[in-house]
This record gives sequence, C-alpha cells and structure tokens, in this order.
Amino acid sequence: MSQMAPEHGTEPATPTAPAPSGAPPSRTRPARGSSRRRPNLLAGAGAFLWLLVVGVPLYTLLVATLQRSENYMASNPLVPPAEPTLDNYVTAIESGLLGFVWNTLLVTVAVVALVVALTTTTAFAIVRARTRWTTGVFRVFLIGLAIPLQAVVVPVYLIIVELGLYDSLMAIVLPTAAFALPVCVLILTGSMRDISDELYEAMALDGAGSVRTFVQLVLPMSRPGISTVGVYAAIQAWNGFLFPLVLTQSEENRLITLGLYEFQGQFRVDIPGLLAAVVLSAVPILIVYLIARRSLVAGLMGVGGK
Repeated sequence: MSQMAPEHGTEPATPTAPAPSGAPPSRTRPARGSSRRRPNLLAGAGAFLWLLVVGVPLYTLLVATLQRSENYMASNPLVPPAEPTLDNYVTAIESGLLGFVWNTLLVTVAVVALVVALTTTTAFAIVRARTRWTTGVFRVFLIGLAIPLQAVVVPVYLIIVELGLYDSLMAIVLPTAAFALPVCVLILTGSMRDISDELYEAMALDGAGSVRTFVQLVLPMSRPGISTVGVYAAIQAWNGFLFPLVLTQSEENRLITLGLYEFQGQFRVDIPGLLAAVVLSAVPILIVYLIARRSLVAGLMGVGGK
C-alpha cells in the first residue's frame, strides 16, 4: 500500500524516541510568568507585629484626645469614646499653642535654610578641592560629632549673651544649626562623592566654572542628600528643648517643646488636653516627613537611591 501524503500546510509528526527504562519522567517547565512566589509568612507576621507596636499607641493617643477629662480613666483606653468631643483641641488652641507653633516654624525654616546653604557649599569644597585645608576642615566637622550638646551649653550661653541675642529666636537658630552641621556635612560629602568625575570633566569641556558646575550639576545630583539634610535639620530644630530652655525667657519667644512643658504644668490633671496639644504639635513635622520621605531614603542610600 502506498503511503498517504500529508495534507497541504501540515508537517508530518516526528516520532519521539521512547524514554529509556529506569529514567525519571520528564517534568514540564511552567510557562514564563505563570509561576508565583510563595508568600513569606514569617515576614508577614513580623510586619503585622510591627504594625501593632506602632499603631496601637497612636490609636490610644488619638482616642484619648477625643475623651473628656472626667471620663478619661473610667473606661478602657482602647475603647472609642461613646461621645467623642473636640473640646481638647479647642482648649489647646485657645491656650496659645498656635503661637508656640509659629515660633517653632520660624526657627525651623531659618535653621534648615542656614544648614542647607552652609553644608552644600562646604561639602562641594571638600569633595572637589582635595587640599590639606579642606581635609582639615572635614576632620573638624568629624570631631564635632563627638561633642555632646550638654557639655557646651554654658559656653554657648555666654557667647549668646555677649552677642546681645539672649531671649530671641536667633539665639536658638544659630546654635541649633551649628550642632546640625557635622552630621549634615558628612551626609552631603558622601552624596557628592558619588558624582562621577566624567560629569565634572564634561562640564569643564563645556566651559563651565565652579559656580556653574555647582548650580547645574552638583545641586541637581545631590537633591536626595539635600532632602535628607533638610529633614534632619528640621527635626533637630522642631524637637529642640535645651536651647529654648536656656537661651529664652519671655513667653513671646517660647517654642513648642517648652510650651508643652508648661502646658503640662497648666493642665496637670487634664490628660486629654495635654495629649491633644501633643498631636497638634506633631502634625507639621509629620507633614514634612511625608513629603520628603522618598528623598530621605534615597539620600541615605546615595545619589539617586543607588
């Protein structure tokens, strides 16, 4: 019998050789993209535990601010109040808290502007000059990391008095910025060192001088590091307590930390009122962190997050 020809457009099937005896059965490889990773139960449990550690105190704090002072200790602090009220926030605002927040905001903006302006230029000089003088300056900043603030508060007080700045916001701005400089210079120096020499050479071939290179190359490439420096300086200025306590006296120059300290004395029994003031004082710096959180992480990891 003659062999039948295959139909047009089809190819005859190629016979497959039988698998040798004793060989393991072949496994079919799953299609690309069809495989799924197994869930990491241990990491999920750890993340849930961390969420409880962070979330439960915040929840308790917010619930307490919505309770009345006479009912604060009458029920479980985890149970939402039956009749929530915003009177605690109103009381905190009427007690002059917004004035303390405004003073702290002015000090924070001034400290951040001063620190960013000084650290960017200083770090650029340290990275590009590479002389004995700049190396010595960098070592001085490193020594500043080992000097605690409490050890020099008396000399700082005497200097501020001699300058005639006592009991003013500038008396808080200058030492706060000075003690933030060592860490900020260290961060920006590491960030600027990650900029390749080829980019500097390209700017030099284009005829750019030091100022143009600094403005058009260094500042854009160091944006994550600058954000890190700004957030760090803002936190130091916002949470500072010792300098406002020692270098100011009048109520019109009082910052939020010292205001909360005296707010606690004024409302010694009114715990919900004090906690409402704490929540209001934390909102501005929390907003700053939420806006710059990605740049903050990228700056700690290096230029561009690498």
